[in-house]
Amino acid sequence: MTTQELVASGLQLPLMEAFYTIQGEGRFSGHAAYFIRLGGCDVGCVWCDVKESWEAGKWPIVSIEELVAGALSYPGRLVVITGGEPLLYNLDPLTQLLKSNGFAIHLETSGAHSFSGQFDWVCFSPKKFKKPHLSIYEVANELKVVVYHASDLSFAEEHAAQVQENCDLRLQPEWSKASERLPELIDYIKNNPNWKISLQTHKFMNIP
Repeated sequence: MTTQELVASGLQLPLMEAFYTIQGEGRFSGHAAYFIRLGGCDVGCVWCDVKESWEAGKWPIVSIEELVAGALSYPGRLVVITGGEPLLYNLDPLTQLLKSNGFAIHLETSGAHSFSGQFDWVCFSPKKFKKPHLSIYEVANELKVVVYHASDLSFAEEHAAQVQENCDLRLQPEWSKASERLPELIDYIKNNPNWKISLQTHKFMNIP
């Protein structure tokens, strides 16, 4: 198969970076995790803090065997697949190989493309810039909405109405607006206790 065909099949993927660190956000904040950040994104959030991930062609194409070998070199057995937008790719082969090597696997996605892969936890973070694919709503374990404007709260509620009843609902202040947004998020969650606050704790601790 050509490289293009291998990428289309999910046997090789564009890798921006892979690193072992502490998960800083959401339900599993504080857990050691190996992050696989795939290159390529067509959502285009204006406040994105990894805009260099957007262009898939900038990044080396890596086999899923190499990706799993990298994860196996660390003691933790939690892998987080993120991006970019990882659902641009067929994640079935990578997640199957990770599973066969004993990993728990989490996904961080905007949900902008059809769902693929076998995951233990799916963190769905919808964006206004590209409508989510309908397949994400039934598999999302966590709905995490980044709040940049006050109007993002109504956007969050629109998506909360579509996920499963047991989905974990979280509001996260956008980092550059945290001092403005956090007080109103605190008040909002006190009045709407089905939501929780998500903070980027890795940034407070200067953990890459």
